[in-house]
Amino acid sequence: MRVDIYRRAEADGKFSHLAVPEGKPIPQEAINTDWQDEASARELDETSERWEEFGIERPAQQIREKGYAITSLNEQTD
Repeated sequence: MRVDIYRRAEADGKFSHLAVPEGKPIPQEAINTDWQDEASARELDETSERWEEFGIERPAQQIREKGYAITSLNEQTD
């Protein structure tokens, strides 16, 4: 699956990531945050249980349910 990746700074130098299917806009419920472009058209395995680099768990399920996948609070990356 090709996705566009965005990130935002969190406390303590951590980051959250948002993955949206390539070319799709950030969904309205997630747009109220200052997301910055990180990568475009990134090929990632949607069958994976976790996108380790971005701290995103169950990416395919999240995208199916919400239209995007996001880092959980417990998984924010450095």
